[in-house]
Amino acid sequence: MSAAALFVLAIVIIALAFDFINGFHDAANSIATVVSTRVLSPSAAVVWAAAFNFIAVFLFGTAVAKTLGSGLVVLSVVDHNVILAGLFGAIVWDLITWWLGLPTSSSHAIIGGYGGAAVAKAGFTALLFPGKWVSTLVFIVIAPVMGLTIALLLTVALSWALRRSLPRRVDRVFRVLQLGSAAAYSLGHGSNDAQKTMGIIVGLLVAEQQLFTGFPVQAFHLTDATAIPLWVIVACGVAMGVGTMSGGWRIVKTMGQRLTKLQPFGGFCAETSGAITLFVASHFGIPVSTTHTITGAISGVGAAHRLSAVRWGVAGRIVWAWILTIPAAAGIAGVAYLVLRAII
Repeated sequence: MSAAALFVLAIVIIALAFDFINGFHDAANSIATVVSTRVLSPSAAVVWAAAFNFIAVFLFGTAVAKTLGSGLVVLSVVDHNVILAGLFGAIVWDLITWWLGLPTSSSHAIIGGYGGAAVAKAGFTALLFPGKWVSTLVFIVIAPVMGLTIALLLTVALSWALRRSLPRRVDRVFRVLQLGSAAAYSLGHGSNDAQKTMGIIVGLLVAEQQLFTGFPVQAFHLTDATAIPLWVIVACGVAMGVGTMSGGWRIVKTMGQRLTKLQPFGGFCAETSGAITLFVASHFGIPVSTTHTITGAISGVGAAHRLSAVRWGVAGRIVWAWILTIPAAAGIAGVAYLVLRAII
């Protein structure tokens, strides 16, 4: 195999490293509620979440991966430098926000990085706009609002239905039910987030497939970026699951303790609402932020009791981080592309 082909495969490994970072950065999305309510210990929660992260990649198709692979950037612009710079932008932004304990979106980091690197190479004509960009950008607002609204309505409805039940019994029942809601949310997390890296990897292999002529694995010979080989699906699922098992405790603390106080009843409502939102988005191939979704859902649970139950100052910091994610990752990736082009 040529040195160029080995270089491309090294970038695939870096993409899987991003998937791993995505897993531990966004572990809070899957486990913060179930840990903060003490239904599961932190170690048990990450194993529980990681298992369903992995299972999800086989249950929900690859619509989101196809959006990333062929729906955002003109494929003729994509090369190894664009992909590597895009991954660098996303990874750097994820690590910065993880260190600061801010639950930002790994999804929007990779979208911003990918788009920013493509623009640095070929200008804004490199973007397939409007295309899937419109639904992706619109869901930055819709996903948390949808999560918040469903969580608020579910909390109010269940509170009314259970108003004559003993609090102790309600708590005991929802400790069991929250295991199911946490599993459902982790399925939603895996169904949307792992697929983004699948799309990036396949886009790279399609752009550079001439390097793999004669390579014994047929999965490297792809006709377009809508074909997702099984090995890519499995590799991304494993990387996401292992990353989740590594935890992301700085962000878990922000999501599970600082935003609002949760009980098993509230944790169930937040996770169920978030899972519904993610299932809908994944079905339609919309790459949404699991972070935005669960933040909205947790806020909805708190607001259902009283507005002051939500620490809106913390929520405000999170929103500012959301707003900055795509342009920040795009800017880092754009600079990285220019450096790579000069070096390689």
